[in-house]
Amino acid sequence: MHTIIVLGAGMVGSTMAFDLSKNHQVTLTDISEERLQRLTDKNSNITYQVLDVCDRLQLQKTILPFDLVVCAVPGFLGYETVKNIIEAGKHVVDISFFPEDALQLDALAKANNVTAIVDCGVAPGMGNFILGRYNQLMEITDFECLVGGLPKIKKWPFAYKAPFSPVDVIEEYTRPARYVENGKLITRDALSDCEFVQFDEVGTLESFNSDGLRSIIFTMPHIRNMKEKTLRYPGHIEYIKVLKESGFFDTKPLHVKGVSISPLDFTSSILFNEWKLGETEPELTIMRISITGVNSKGDKEKIVYDLYDEYDPISQTSSMARTTGYTATAAANMFLNGLFESRGIFPPELIGHDENCFQFILQYLTERKMHYKKSTFIL
Repeated sequence: MHTIIVLGAGMVGSTMAFDLSKNHQVTLTDISEERLQRLTDKNSNITYQVLDVCDRLQLQKTILPFDLVVCAVPGFLGYETVKNIIEAGKHVVDISFFPEDALQLDALAKANNVTAIVDCGVAPGMGNFILGRYNQLMEITDFECLVGGLPKIKKWPFAYKAPFSPVDVIEEYTRPARYVENGKLITRDALSDCEFVQFDEVGTLESFNSDGLRSIIFTMPHIRNMKEKTLRYPGHIEYIKVLKESGFFDTKPLHVKGVSISPLDFTSSILFNEWKLGETEPELTIMRISITGVNSKGDKEKIVYDLYDEYDPISQTSSMARTTGYTATAAANMFLNGLFESRGIFPPELIGHDENCFQFILQYLTERKMHYKKSTFIL
């Protein structure tokens, strides 16, 4: 049994702590004492501690006794938090999905003899593990990740609910999307290249460009075509484009009757209740990873992994928390079991190449009723 400290007691952080506590001694921390108190009734096997990760010295002192740190802080705090964890000489699994380039911390991690597994959720995360594995088995030419978290009940007009802040969702709609086409890095507006895609479980969804490739742009530069697209119910994108083009996502303050307010802040406040996911509201995660290339026999082959996952009413755990959090706890157990011992910064594609690590992750998720269905096509 190992000792693990989880930073951040939000929806995903608490889910990870509960999962890890089945086999390890876990301490869950958060800046909000109220949030921690609400969780004590749900799991008495966990130690709870108030901690402000922005206090570098207190953070490093607190994590010192633990075998592993799992970081689930908000994205804007992620880079500095991971940096401070590494400087303290502690191994870390991170799902904060911070905007900065994690690979810039590689030299620091190696100097401190630290393993840091970053971007370890569902997407980015599990898709990267899959890509890393097949990069060992075939000469890949094309990679595509389609992914979305959706409510089961479609409510007009947006047919969307989010388990996190509308500001974070809106950033996905406004941040330019990077993808690779014919070996060249292309940048386009988010919400572009809308396409309809059919799924057995939910019918037709629409996909659009989003900036989700992250590390694989740099770690897999030999793949000539790579794209990540977000999935929504049909009609959602058109409503978002109307808001975007009308200025509702602008950050420059407007002056209305003597009051200064940012359109983005106003829009986020309006959408908070419209998009807020209820604590026990049924929702789903759907993902399709497609990898095309030439296999060891010289045949052109396409590998497709499909995931469909729903809210778990028994544990009252959202699908987004399950698919994101359990990928990270799988990686945490993989590391603690000694299956991966390299030092430095590792997005999942740099771990998935190892068959033992890849199979461990898949088996761990299968045990938690998350089934990645594999299909193979000879083209």
